[in-house]
Amino acid sequence: MHILVINQIYGHASLRFLLGTSLCLLHQCILTAIDKAIGSSIELRSKKELIEHFIEQVNIDTKVDEDWRRFIQKRKEEDLTALIKGDNLKDDATRQLIERAFRDGSLKTTGTDIDRIMPPTSRFGGDNRAAKKQGIIEKLLAFFEKYLGLV
Repeated sequence: MHILVINQIYGHASLRFLLGTSLCLLHQCILTAIDKAIGSSIELRSKKELIEHFIEQVNIDTKVDEDWRRFIQKRKEEDLTALIKGDNLKDDATRQLIERAFRDGSLKTTGTDIDRIMPPTSRFGGDNRAAKKQGIIEKLLAFFEKYLGLV
């Protein structure tokens, strides 16, 4: 009723401005609520970047469930490829390790699993294999946490 009165008094341009302003405020309220939910959940904190990037893409034509799944699959593949290339990891072995981790619900970082995906290096040289291995483990764990429960 109020919008009809405003429309009669001020015309269509003002109505569009009012609706646009209201939608913008609603959008800000939604983003604030989402940010609070992410901040208060330990499980969601590692997924904050993914959620924010997906929200940026949402529009009136978005089919949230379908588009979210496609978005996650695409980003997961991009991130995994970047991780493999960035640390010169063995592609197939790394993908198998990650696939097993998601299937089992945990990433195994002990034993020889990590050694199998690492590029060949001298175990006796001064290239600090242990530090490199620890860095790879940290990156794999961050990747795993980011996508755990989403794929």
